[in-house]
Amino acid sequence: MTEKFDVVIIGAGPGGMTAATYASRANLSVVMLDRGIYGGQMNNTAEVENYPGYSSIMGADLSEKMYASSTQFGAEYQFGTVQHIEVNEDKTWHVVTDMNDYQANSVIVATGSEYKKLGIPGELDYAGRGVSYCAVCDGAFFKGQEVVVVGGGDSAIEEATYLAGIVDHVTVVHRQDTLKAQQILQKRAFAADNIDFIWNTEVQTINGDDKKVESVTLKNNQTGEITEHATAGVFIYIGLLPVTESVADLAITDQEGWIETNDQMETRLPGIFAIGDVRKKHLRQITTAVGDAAIAGQNAYAYNESLKSNDE
Repeated sequence: MTEKFDVVIIGAGPGGMTAATYASRANLSVVMLDRGIYGGQMNNTAEVENYPGYSSIMGADLSEKMYASSTQFGAEYQFGTVQHIEVNEDKTWHVVTDMNDYQANSVIVATGSEYKKLGIPGELDYAGRGVSYCAVCDGAFFKGQEVVVVGGGDSAIEEATYLAGIVDHVTVVHRQDTLKAQQILQKRAFAADNIDFIWNTEVQTINGDDKKVESVTLKNNQTGEITEHATAGVFIYIGLLPVTESVADLAITDQEGWIETNDQMETRLPGIFAIGDVRKKHLRQITTAVGDAAIAGQNAYAYNESLKSNDE
């Protein structure tokens, strides 16, 4: 049986939840679909320090507050992995998940992004056994031990600083000789007594005893020198990939998979909007996802109203 809504929102991170608030407050019927728990990557963030109204708040707590807001005007939240989207003969959209089918006048894509993999020997073998992409999730398992953080951007340095408060020692391995992270994050990391840096270096393999990680093999990309560095854990933060499998057939992405929109969050297809980290843009933050979502939620209302006018 196909469920009918004015708006289907794919993804229930900060963008998806904010879009649900705006659209449902405009008296639209709304459902948020997500393959995981609402909040998305916010649930993996220890402290959020740059969200208006809070000097500091735990990511999971902010998720709960946003969810309460997103459902107060009647929006629904349902589990499901979107497998296919197609246009119906009446120009509405048919959204197929592994759990159910939906029909909607408009769709807001808020699927976000996911962490890139290094693609090296040992990475997948030791996933969950020393290899991690979430310090908040797994940092406590490494108390009193040494870990390696791979990367030099905001996420890598923020998580390295977080880990430094839990583990014995953190070594940041970066392929360049300077960090890309914001200056305030760099300052905190450089000030920590138990964070060291290995520059111009790339991880070649992740090694272990078939049960857990024991070391990483490193290569200096300037000298070619190969070394082995003992570690109990490897936390990888080397960038993001868009989660756009569900819209791959719609031809609304660029060559790298990011969804292209105008400043009204409209894609090239009428009724399909995109917001947050999945969009092609420069800054990916909770605040920018929320801003995108307010625009998309309001424009979804305008789009639904235009369909009514066309029917009259």
